[in-house]
Amino acid sequence: MSGWSLRLARPSDAEAMPAIERAAAEVAFATEASIDPARTRTSEDYARLIRRGHSLVAHVGEVMAGFLVAQPFSRELHIWEMDVAPDFQRRGIGAGLVRAAQIDARNTGYRALTLTTFRDLAWNGPFYARLGFEEVTALDAHPRLAGELANEVDDGLPAERRCAMICFLD
Repeated sequence: MSGWSLRLARPSDAEAMPAIERAAAEVAFATEASIDPARTRTSEDYARLIRRGHSLVAHVGEVMAGFLVAQPFSRELHIWEMDVAPDFQRRGIGAGLVRAAQIDARNTGYRALTLTTFRDLAWNGPFYARLGFEEVTALDAHPRLAGELANEVDDGLPAERRCAMICFLD
């Protein structure tokens, strides 16, 4: 974990987030013609999520290397986006962001951390599984997550490749 640091995100951090999301998507989906890496949240979207108080940024020196934005839903904290800039990937920053979100969620009384992702890409489904997430297979028991997956399909993401995941916090 040396060489980088984590802190709570500030509204001013939102300006850098779309470019990091886009750069990470361009690398992750370089061979995926059906995924448009230019479709990112706006800095205003990120600023709104940051104001909810559960978003984190990672820095290497003075440079933002990655971020995680989350939003509370009842007794769960939902990760909307987690990205690490390509120049800083494979240093444990993404795992560090997720582990810090798990600690934050546990310390603030949430019962679980949730997200949606691609199940078949090594840096998504399997990555989160290594951090204690499991795929939600009974979506009827999780209507919020089922609704989010439906929204993603409506936005053009391939339903057969998407999944919801949950990490229960003990």
